[in-house]
Order: sequence, then structure tokens, then C-alpha cells
Amino acid sequence: MPVDPELLEILACPVCKTPVVLVHDGKGLQCAQCHRVFPIKDDIPVMLIDEAIVEE
Repeated sequence: MPVDPELLEILACPVCKTPVVLVHDGKGLQCAQCHRVFPIKDDIPVMLIDEAIVEE
């Protein structure tokens, strides 16, 4: 089950408060501002800074 579109509308990066978008075929959420990718595990976004990977 993919992430609920209503949830995606309210999710924001915990670092810079920028909205996030789905990436990697729905397996991550990326912030356009700081380029962090937050994983989605068991259909739950993990919005912890320590879990994020920075991609350019």
C-alpha cells in the first residue's frame, strides 16, 4: 500500500521544513532544498534526520 496522498501533502523535511516528494519508486521521500532522502519502511515514512541519506 503506497503512502496516502493526503499524508504526502502535509509531510515536510524536519531539517528545513520544505515539502517532500516521492522518489525511488515510492521507497523514499526527498527534500528539494537540502537533498535528504527519508526512507519509507513498511509503508511508513521515517522522517528522522539520522535515517536520511543526502543525495545530490
